Amino acid sequence: MSGVARLRAAIAAALILAIGMGFGRFAFTAIYPHMVEEGALSLRDGSLAASANYAGYLLGAILAMRARAPGAHRLCLWSVGGTALCLGVLALPMPVWLFVAVRCAAGVFSALAMVAASLWLLVQRGQARGAPLLYAGVGAGIAVSAELLVLASQLGWHSAGMWLLLAGVTVLAGLAAAPAMAAGGQAPHATPPQAAAPALASVAPWPLVLIYGLAGLGYIVTATYLPVLVGAALPGLNSAHVWAVFGLGAAPSCFLWHRLHERLGTRRALRLNLLLQALGVVLPVLAPSAAAYLLSAILVGGTFVGTVTIAMPTAQRAAAKAGTNMMAIMTVVYGVGQIIGPVLAGGLYAQSHSFNSALLAAAGALLLAIAVSLRL
Repeated sequence: MSGVARLRAAIAAALILAIGMGFGRFAFTAIYPHMVEEGALSLRDGSLAASANYAGYLLGAILAMRARAPGAHRLCLWSVGGTALCLGVLALPMPVWLFVAVRCAAGVFSALAMVAASLWLLVQRGQARGAPLLYAGVGAGIAVSAELLVLASQLGWHSAGMWLLLAGVTVLAGLAAAPAMAAGGQAPHATPPQAAAPALASVAPWPLVLIYGLAGLGYIVTATYLPVLVGAALPGLNSAHVWAVFGLGAAPSCFLWHRLHERLGTRRALRLNLLLQALGVVLPVLAPSAAAYLLSAILVGGTFVGTVTIAMPTAQRAAAKAGTNMMAIMTVVYGVGQIIGPVLAGGLYAQSHSFNSALLAAAGALLLAIAVSLRL
């Protein structure tokens, strides 16, 4: 397969993640403050919607455990269609329970996108070296959706128009990815994933699973509440810009962490990644200032997808030892961590009326993951 064909395949897979994760999943974080301001949602309603989305992500990951590489391209297209439908439906007036249910469905399609795009590019197409571009799609989707929402806000649009805008762009991005996905099948003369990957030492599968679950818990408090935190602490700043910084930190970081993974190996790269991520999570507690919030967005944004870039290809290599669909199992435990995070944050906030204790707990989860990495 030519270099151009490999690049096109990686870009198509990245678009699937930009849609399923950046638009379908994380764009709610930037719209959430607007919906609260409009009275469409309360803070409690928004937390319910976030938790439902994470529960949907867990359900989607469980469903994806049956996915296999030969059909991954079709699953990618289903995730795009489902995400576009969910985004469009959210523009309609509806009771809170239905809004929560749609966010749950969007979470299902996000998980399908993560597993299917990974299976399609890394296994079906045999492009292990495309992993950084693939996972950069998450950060690019976050950044693009956030800036689209800033533009919509400046034009005076309400949240309904923002949801429609996201749905429309999702359809266009899906159409751009569709030709590569529709081709399906393994590319002629594709390099097997094991040969394409760098010569990295194998790791124990189940400590890797636990680390990934703790990482899901560790980043999610920042990823869920960062715009709300910024809006409360810095009312003069459009919080969506900070969320865009989060995404802009994530996109190029995939290439950095892929290179560090090759140079340092899985264990050392993961420990460095998790340590920097813990620092980013706890920064707003240590120094609640504009600079600290921006640096937190850069550090957490620049490491959380890096964790995925290191862990998912490692899981794919470990699958032979475990004898199961490790990428789907990893997505399941990540989903569990993401459900625990907001529930824990809500409980701690109810006691202290501050997110500081939740951020400290999240940083603690990341430090525990570093301790578990000693067993890899």
